[in-house]
Amino acid sequence: MMKRFAPVLMLLLVGCSASQDIPAQKAQKVKPGPLHSLEMEQLCRQNAAHRYNTVAQQIDVTGFEQFQGSYEMRGVTPRREAFVCAFDSEGQFLHLSMR
Repeated sequence: MMKRFAPVLMLLLVGCSASQDIPAQKAQKVKPGPLHSLEMEQLCRQNAAHRYNTVAQQIDVTGFEQFQGSYEMRGVTPRREAFVCAFDSEGQFLHLSMR
């Protein structure tokens, strides 16, 4: 009886131990296009202007950084108050931080 099940048992064990080569996952590096980044900048300026009680044209955006799954846009007001706008990976506005 054991001789009958030995080949079946061997096939099961071999099938369980066979490993497939799974490619390593890599982080996506998607940069926003010019139109998309311009929309993000305008949204950042509008939120900063509202927060600091000024007009959007007087807000200076000084930097744009991409992180894993988010973006940050740095800027300064006419009164030299620094701020950071945060966006998610799709470019949706998350929050404005005063620095």
